[in-house]
Amino acid sequence: MSVSTAAVDQTVCTPLPVLGRDVTVPLVTGGEVTYAALDYAASAPALQRVWDDVAAYAPYYGSVHRGAGYLSQLSTDLFENARRTVAEFLDCRDGDQVVFTRSTTDSLNLLAAALPADCQVFVFETEHHASLLPWLHSIAAAPRAAQVTYLNAPRTPRQAVETLERALAERDPYGPALVCVTGASNVTGELWPVRELAAAAHAHGARIVLDAAQLAPHHPVSVQDLDVDWVAFSGHKLYAPFGSGVLAGRADWLREAEPYLAGGGASRKVTRRADGGVDVEWHESAARHEAGSPNVIGAYSIASACKALTEAGFDTLVAREQYLIEKVRAGLAEVPEVRILSLFGDDAPRVGVISFVVEGWNSSHFAAALSAEYGIGVRDGLFCAHPLVRTLLGSDPQTQGECGAPEAAPGEKSLNAIRVSFGAGTPDEHVERFVNAVRELVTDGARWNYRTEDGRCVPDTSA
Repeated sequence: MSVSTAAVDQTVCTPLPVLGRDVTVPLVTGGEVTYAALDYAASAPALQRVWDDVAAYAPYYGSVHRGAGYLSQLSTDLFENARRTVAEFLDCRDGDQVVFTRSTTDSLNLLAAALPADCQVFVFETEHHASLLPWLHSIAAAPRAAQVTYLNAPRTPRQAVETLERALAERDPYGPALVCVTGASNVTGELWPVRELAAAAHAHGARIVLDAAQLAPHHPVSVQDLDVDWVAFSGHKLYAPFGSGVLAGRADWLREAEPYLAGGGASRKVTRRADGGVDVEWHESAARHEAGSPNVIGAYSIASACKALTEAGFDTLVAREQYLIEKVRAGLAEVPEVRILSLFGDDAPRVGVISFVVEGWNSSHFAAALSAEYGIGVRDGLFCAHPLVRTLLGSDPQTQGECGAPEAAPGEKSLNAIRVSFGAGTPDEHVERFVNAVRELVTDGARWNYRTEDGRCVPDTSA
């Protein structure tokens, strides 16, 4: 999808209200400026609507599922209604379960713990560590739980499907199998061919889980339309506060697995045996994997964010974000020293996540200057997707010994990149300031001296 600047009307250009939009930060060169939060891929600011909903509920907070009092009953209704709201937001199938977790990472570790014995897992090396590593943890905990096949980074969406098809064709056709894939890369922002990958998985008798952490805040996610078996995402990337996440999808593997955590809420009945032991009957609902007192406010905030994004309309949100993407990419293209990182090429559809390197700069130094001299918050490093970023950087080493240069293992190059990311709450001025700052830093250099402190590049204020 491509939307020209001229095609975006004033309504589309209006960002959703978010917390922190008026926060000012000091500049090392003197004075203050409104903070430009351009690190949405790490954590998006909470929507004002979400914060207002949580504040309105807070006085009525109570324990869920256990209390006879009015506040406990109210909180229980709110918690379970949040589950239904998320199911609607994801267009879940009848019978799907929505389990509230702490994050995408927690959700995928939960699914890893629920894998049937001898399950074969297929995952591209391009995944975020949250979806790259849980399957190894599963093997360590129970050696028969999974056999993991890591697939090489594809260079086109079609190649991604073909790579998966070849790998699945060679697997044991009789055992259970799971494919794990991202919806949108947290490094390049590129959209992955989820529907086609799901079709390939199902054609070979495998199931598929979608890491929607970077997709759900930017595009509608339909379990039924994409035909995925599970979806995982985090509240803090969906404009809700920290500490909440979702795993939604088919109930059978979750119902048959041992509880992710053992404790109250997961157990339906606990009795003492004559021999002195304990017998436990576990719930078969989502509660099976929600032991302990749940994060009611976290679940409610996710539901509030789902409603807010749905009411704003994803067509409008996508159009406005595409407008911002084109502003940033066009601005960076005017700076020859900048190289944008991409797997699928310039024409690939993407969300508002762009990573790049700047010739002659260590990325940590560049990011520090953006913050200290312009009040712009971006991210630098390998973005918890080390194999992908190393593949994309290839033979582009960062300057050794420069401020903030990450330590490299013997024989390795020092590699890192810069990531700018934005979304529904980003004003035009933030991306315009960012593009101008990149141009000025490349042309004129930093106006301040920097030093390395605890592995980070920071302004040198010792003088």
